[in-house]
Amino acid sequence: MNNLEITIEQYPDEEFLSADGFEDAIIGVSDGKLVYSVLRCIEILMIRDGMGYEEAIEYFGFNVQGAYMGEKTPIWVEDMYFDV
Repeated sequence: MNNLEITIEQYPDEEFLSADGFEDAIIGVSDGKLVYSVLRCIEILMIRDGMGYEEAIEYFGFNVQGAYMGEKTPIWVEDMYFDV
């Protein structure tokens, strides 16, 4: 079961707009929208499509993150790591 299927099970009354191929990059839900990890999306492009890091960032930014699909457009979260 992927993250999208799990999320749909947990929110049976919600209708989500998902980004095809990035089901396992979902990290949560906010205001009825799916929330995706940008880093996981980049990793998916690199592994699944054989893209290099820079190519994956450019492709993701232009073709995925930059696409507005209406009020249910997913939320893209930049992963941050803090050295404590």
